[in-house]
Amino acid sequence: MAWFKDWFNTSYYHLLYGERDEAEAGQFIRKLTEMLKPDKNSVFLDLACGKGRHAVDIAAMGFEVFGVDLSRESIREAASRSGERLHFEVHDMRDVYKKDHFDYVVNLFTSFGYFEERSDNLKTLKAVCAGLKKGGVFVQDYFNAEKVVNNMVPLEYKEIGGIRFEIRKEKIDQCIIKTIIFTDRGCSYKFREKVSLFDLKDFRDMYSQCGLEIQHVFGDYHLNAFDAADSERLILISKKP
Repeated sequence: MAWFKDWFNTSYYHLLYGERDEAEAGQFIRKLTEMLKPDKNSVFLDLACGKGRHAVDIAAMGFEVFGVDLSRESIREAASRSGERLHFEVHDMRDVYKKDHFDYVVNLFTSFGYFEERSDNLKTLKAVCAGLKKGGVFVQDYFNAEKVVNNMVPLEYKEIGGIRFEIRKEKIDQCIIKTIIFTDRGCSYKFREKVSLFDLKDFRDMYSQCGLEIQHVFGDYHLNAFDAADSERLILISKKP
């Protein structure tokens, strides 16, 4: 089984990453919509939406939003907030969800680059392009690979909810491998994350193969300019011609 199918469905994944800043996420969505100026009838897809925090923020602005994720547990929780203009469904991002249907597709918080076969990443981007209407916009938020490698901490510990997580990181074959080890209620667990170290050139190459044209490149959630040495994020805004 692929690591993400197993790990993302556990409560421990959400416990470990529950510290993500909801206020920052909401601010980012507001910044994006201010810049993109979507029409009131625009339809959004939140690709790999997790528990739906971004989808909920977008829907609160009055847009119709579809959120999809491979994790059944995440979608089960997200679906509790479904509404007339907010929909959630289990779906594999490598497959086309709704062809020529969306004005905007967003893929946020490094929800990409997970696959063992690198060709699956290109397949995902081709599915994104197929789902966009002509002139549709794709927003992809990834970590800045150069800074991640240069600032990698090989070993750290985090204690959350009474559980002590041991987190090991290493770079292998242009991927970051994170191993997460912990014990809970007398049972020992070990999970692994593997994310490709894609940089701006990699994304330019992949986008050119699937018909997406990059319009803007930002380096953080405040939409400041991207700098490979210093930026926290690599945020790409592209368009389907």
